[in-house]
Amino acid sequence: FSLTVAAPGFSQAAKFNVTGEWVLDVQTDQGGGAPAFVFKQDGSKLTGKYKGLFGEADLEGTVNGNAIKFSFNADAQGTAITVVYEGEIESNDVMKGKVDLGGVGQGTFNGKRIK
Repeated sequence: FSLTVAAPGFSQAAKFNVTGEWVLDVQTDQGGGAPAFVFKQDGSKLTGKYKGLFGEADLEGTVNGNAIKFSFNADAQGTAITVVYEGEIESNDVMKGKVDLGGVGQGTFNGKRIK
């Protein structure tokens, strides 16, 4: 006797593909910025690069349906932090959500694909 449970969304192709270059408009209590991201999506797995206020970093994350979550490690004025973005994909060219700056700040983002 075996019981298999299919998790929703895992048996289907990803609803969105965010592979490409993006600019995210980020607003926090400490100010704002417009970091650049290059994403490579393979199924639900997300990898890529971040380039912005914290320099450059590799990122990794997931895409499940319209939910996206990714993070990277950064150096904030000598303190190692993990920056976590979590939000929803509205179309193949638009995403929005929240960002947690390693516990030292929080904010929101609106992203647009540029390539």
